[in-house]
Amino acid sequence: MQPTPYGPFPYVPTIDRPPIHWPNGARVAVWVAVNLEFFPLDEPVPQAGGAVPNVPGWSRTDYGNRVGVFRVMEVMKRLSVPGTAALNAEICDHHPRIVEELMKLDWGVIGHCQSNTRPLDKVPADQERKVIAETLNVIEKATGQRPTGWLGASMAETWDTLEHLSSEGITYTADWLNDDQPFLLDVATKDGSPMAALPFGGETHDKGAFTRRGFTPDDYADMLIRTFDTLYREGKESGRVMPMAIHPFVIGVPHRIGAFEAVLTHITSHDDVWCATSDDIIAQYLDGKPTV
Repeated sequence: MQPTPYGPFPYVPTIDRPPIHWPNGARVAVWVAVNLEFFPLDEPVPQAGGAVPNVPGWSRTDYGNRVGVFRVMEVMKRLSVPGTAALNAEICDHHPRIVEELMKLDWGVIGHCQSNTRPLDKVPADQERKVIAETLNVIEKATGQRPTGWLGASMAETWDTLEHLSSEGITYTADWLNDDQPFLLDVATKDGSPMAALPFGGETHDKGAFTRRGFTPDDYADMLIRTFDTLYREGKESGRVMPMAIHPFVIGVPHRIGAFEAVLTHITSHDDVWCATSDDIIAQYLDGKPTV
């Protein structure tokens, strides 16, 4: 798209939209975005500083792939909450065991760049589409399904990203943090229909809460429960989306996993809640023939 002072979508305030309807009258569609990320030891760890190799910074992220992700999977399986893996392609190359387990759980999968050290705004412009294509190709080979959804590493985009995503078969993105409902983008997909944006939840993101704002586990659980309660109340009139963006190296440590479980227990104790994958939520939204 061309540089513009506003986003690639019209401004339609929430009070002016037709209602969204979720299956069985659900008020809130909840999706858990499990960020499965690979940080090469021979590259700088983003936001961690230090030299290469940065052993403590890198080791902290690797904990999520060795331990934390399986702790998260156990909680979600026990509570019958489906997951959506935002998958770095290099997880498929280096840690196929994780991919085996997420496929057993029938999780959804969306593309999440090659690794988390190379967001798209740091990729040479003439390589961006190739990087997107290679990411999707690797994931398709590992999982047997080509993602139709995308979450950029660090949610980073360039002015060309959406067009490149569309050209590679992506129909929705979770990069835009500006709503509690899906909305349409002024970008056409391969079949000519509009690309969609799915809420990702910048404010409730576990990494931001714990590593940038210094939250305790109780603070985190309280924030997520308050978020759900508000969306549940508002969703009586028009369906809302509650994203839970988590990182196994953040939420999957022993002293935080209980807060994650407490939030999911609170959510699943309510009627009229639909826990779903991102693909299912977008499919339902588009089935409603949205105009915004």
